[in-house]
Amino acid sequence: MGLFTGKKGLVFGVANDRSIAWAISEALFAEGAELAFTHLPGERSGRRVHQLVDPKGAKIVLSCDVQKDEDLDAVFAHVKDQMGEIDFCIHSVAFAPTDELKVSYSEASRAGWHLAMDISAYSVVAIARRAAAIMPRGGSIVALTYFGGEKVIPGYNLMGVCKAALEHSVRYLAYDLGRQKIRVNSLSAGPMRTLASAGIPNIDEMHDYQAQKSPLGRKVEFEELGKAGIYLLSDMSTAVTGETHHVDCGYNIMGI
Repeated sequence: MGLFTGKKGLVFGVANDRSIAWAISEALFAEGAELAFTHLPGERSGRRVHQLVDPKGAKIVLSCDVQKDEDLDAVFAHVKDQMGEIDFCIHSVAFAPTDELKVSYSEASRAGWHLAMDISAYSVVAIARRAAAIMPRGGSIVALTYFGGEKVIPGYNLMGVCKAALEHSVRYLAYDLGRQKIRVNSLSAGPMRTLASAGIPNIDEMHDYQAQKSPLGRKVEFEELGKAGIYLLSDMSTAVTGETHHVDCGYNIMGI
């Protein structure tokens, strides 16, 4: 019997085997969870996700554009029909146009700002509202974030402001949904080499600097993010909500 035997969840944002959402999903599968997944629209994105989740026995893999309410409605309707209810949900969705990340925040365009905020921050609100409707016994929602939402990280630019909005949305959602026994937290990982981070200027320098300056003096491993996700999604953290849980080898506590 695993920690998640009999538990069901929905995962937004697995892109490939180097996704933080996938690290958490692997840990969940190992503990007996039943998972449903979404992927970006398009055959290529769907094929990548299927290659990962099919061998694990996942029965639900759906295309979803989080900017479209009709896509989100269809995903949750299908999950409700097939699973009945869920116990947890993972939000690992973020995007900003590459051109917007290459310029300073003061140079961000109005259109780019709205697009990035819609996908990276508002989506957690839209997903949480729908997830809560199929969590009648309560549950846990975890959104993935990064330290650039708390402090200025040169090169992170517009995405840092999106993460700040995401993290404060998590706090308000925790308040809104708490009396329904639904907990909402964010997991702040150290800089990881993922598909999403590839578009961030100086990501390699950020990665190395974090390892050098963190109290543990090393980089974060994907498996460690999986373990942290298990903690936040399970009954081990039943009194934890509205928090930003750092998994960065302690880097966030450093002043210099």
